[in-house]
Amino acid sequence: MREVSDQHLEEEGESEINLTPMLDVVFIMLIFFIVTSVFVKDPGAEVLRPQATTALSADKASIFIAVTSDDEIWIDRRRVDEAGARLAIERLHTEYPEGGVVIQADSGAHNQAVIAVMDAAKTAGILDITLAASVP
Repeated sequence: MREVSDQHLEEEGESEINLTPMLDVVFIMLIFFIVTSVFVKDPGAEVLRPQATTALSADKASIFIAVTSDDEIWIDRRRVDEAGARLAIERLHTEYPEGGVVIQADSGAHNQAVIAVMDAAKTAGILDITLAASVP
């Protein structure tokens, strides 16, 4: 009778599944996705973008700049002037060297403010500049 009970205990021990390696893999994958994810930075101001029927989505945009109807320039949730725009764009470009610039200009913004932002981006060394529009 003793042999039967020992054999029964061995079978119970073998049926357990060790989940530790699986949890290790899940945590490593979680860390990988957190580290490799791209965080989109909001410019900090709401704008009413003009509509365009031929609008396309930007692939590698990571620097978002808003130009309000009052010609205020917002970068990384801060209001900057035209002179400070280049410095802010250069700082963000060092953090995201592969990304481009998306200018979200309000439909009431003047062309001069938008062109000043474009010039600041080009001076900072960014050639991938996109103007944002909404699709009707």
